[in-house]
Amino acid sequence: MTVDFSPRVALASLSGESDAEWARDGAEFAGAAFLGGIALDEPTRDAARDLVARDRTEFLPEDPIEFIDRQLASLADTDLLAGFNVRTTSLDPLEAAARICRERDALIEINAHCRQEEMCAAGAGETLLRETDRLCEQVRTAAQTGATVSVKVRTEVEGVDLPATARRLDEAGASVLHVDAMDSEAVIADVAAATDCFVIANNEVRDRESVHEYLDHGADAVSVGRPSDEPAVLRRVEAAATEWLAGEVDA
Repeated sequence: MTVDFSPRVALASLSGESDAEWARDGAEFAGAAFLGGIALDEPTRDAARDLVARDRTEFLPEDPIEFIDRQLASLADTDLLAGFNVRTTSLDPLEAAARICRERDALIEINAHCRQEEMCAAGAGETLLRETDRLCEQVRTAAQTGATVSVKVRTEVEGVDLPATARRLDEAGASVLHVDAMDSEAVIADVAAATDCFVIANNEVRDRESVHEYLDHGADAVSVGRPSDEPAVLRRVEAAATEWLAGEVDA
């Protein structure tokens, strides 16, 4: 799958909130939507249950693979490029999820981003950024199914050289890097220079200034996280991305 979508705005996953209905609600302003995240194996599902116990929202269907399939199927009549953000420590459920995403012409997004203590202790989320060999193994497993693989990462993780990690993920078979820039927006330029992956920039994407800053740094698209259910924000972001990509930005 060649990764491209229009407008170059994605809706970023919010655990326990980002389902097909959420994606439909934002489809007027976005070209892509990452559903999830969802825990696939018992260690990550146990961690998700612990998160729910302290009042966080999580998707915990009885059958995660069936849930992914059903959710993606319900978006088949939209123009959205759909993706599903997944968390796992095991390869078999990842492979099964990737096959569903391939069959639904959707991206599978490996979560190396979640920094919740419970998920990191299970060996998923941000822990994978520090254990690049394991993360690359997950990318290869998903890519070998024929699925298009995105990896959600973050900057400002101690001991992690993100551009170097990006190169390795590209070599392992990733097609998309979804980068939470935190307070290090300029790192987007370093990641974009280090890889041929399609780069989606995330964090505080709210308005013309933030959209143009990320695109000026070399991002191919931007994504909206927490305010993805706010039409006014999405409208501003979509207009700014369309303006920039059309070359209509003031010099």
